[in-house]
Amino acid sequence: MLLGLGILVNYVDRVALSVAQDPLHAEFGIGPAEFGLLSGTFFWVYAICQIPVGFVLDRFGYVVVGRTGAFLWGLAASATALAPNFTVLNAARGFLGIAEAPAFPGNAKATSYWFPTSERGLATAIFDAAAKASNVIAVPLLAFIVGMAGWRWGFGFTALLSFLFFLLFTRFYRNPSQMRSLPKEEYDYIVCGGAQPEGVPANREFVQLAYLVSQAKVWGLTIGFSAYGYLFGLLLTWLPGYLKATFHESLVGSAGYAAIPWAVATVSDLVVGGWLVDTLIARGHEATRVRKTILVLGMVLGLAIFGATLTNDIRIAILFVSIALGGVAFSAPVGWSIPGLIAPRGSAGVVGSVMNCFNNLANAAAPIATGFIVAKTGSFQFALVTAAVVLAVGIVSYVFLLGRIEPIPEPA
Repeated sequence: MLLGLGILVNYVDRVALSVAQDPLHAEFGIGPAEFGLLSGTFFWVYAICQIPVGFVLDRFGYVVVGRTGAFLWGLAASATALAPNFTVLNAARGFLGIAEAPAFPGNAKATSYWFPTSERGLATAIFDAAAKASNVIAVPLLAFIVGMAGWRWGFGFTALLSFLFFLLFTRFYRNPSQMRSLPKEEYDYIVCGGAQPEGVPANREFVQLAYLVSQAKVWGLTIGFSAYGYLFGLLLTWLPGYLKATFHESLVGSAGYAAIPWAVATVSDLVVGGWLVDTLIARGHEATRVRKTILVLGMVLGLAIFGATLTNDIRIAILFVSIALGGVAFSAPVGWSIPGLIAPRGSAGVVGSVMNCFNNLANAAAPIATGFIVAKTGSFQFALVTAAVVLAVGIVSYVFLLGRIEPIPEPA
């Protein structure tokens, strides 16, 4: 639950920008193209930090890195709230990308330490679902704060949440071997159930990286997960704006509608990507078949985003967006569980970081491409079609490149 709370706070920080789009336009004159660049800054900085962060996580562990990162989230949100112009605002979003870079690969590493493989689906789904739940909670709440007090108070609220999480994480998180209150029987159960051993890789970091990026499994996972990331990044940054521009909704009205697909995504993430995966595997179904079926089925459902381009009714559009987002949402926790399942000893952080690096390059590309497409065409139709094409590439990657979900052999 603590890991999930951290991701929830992370995504409140991220989604705050989409809610503040109109006030930022009024104060700084930010149009669709500039807003796309501003949205993308977080993601591309976050992305290029992923592989270095993977080395840092595998070398120093999530306890130290997680505490440092959580404190820096609060500083970044505070800088955003105080930004006097577009340049400083853009720099603050880039700083947030650096600060939050360890969160997801660190959670994947912590989950691989704390849970046997048979229970990892639901454990991963809990922190992954928090990314979706943040939109259900944060979008309406931040819309209210921004509407009542202005956009700066919205980011001030996210800064407060970040500092509170830093205190909680520092007080409560430890690795299993450091947790004095953990009974020996439970520790043995975790270790014997296939948990990743704590410790550093036997090989030098760049040798380990070179070996991992030569593996088809790593690229099958990375390309497929990046396709999910493109649609996720588009909807995370543009969904309220899409609803407002296409269906002429108010800020609060578009935020309310935008919460519906994210609520569907939260439930599907937990129920299908978490509980159902673990239940099917526990009942004896072959683990690779279960996980790959969920991965591919979720991405296929994501193609429903194309349906939103065919209607002028906001309720039908929300239905299609909900199907698409609900589908890719339940594939995501399976994707996040895979680094801990395929990585050689001590390298789950690097595998997760390679995957998340390209995932967030796609996250960065989505709002930037969408901003330019909307500025050029005056419509979101082609932007949503582009997302569907990217998803189709991800489906092919999961089917043909990923292969069996089993450990990559140790490098010689």
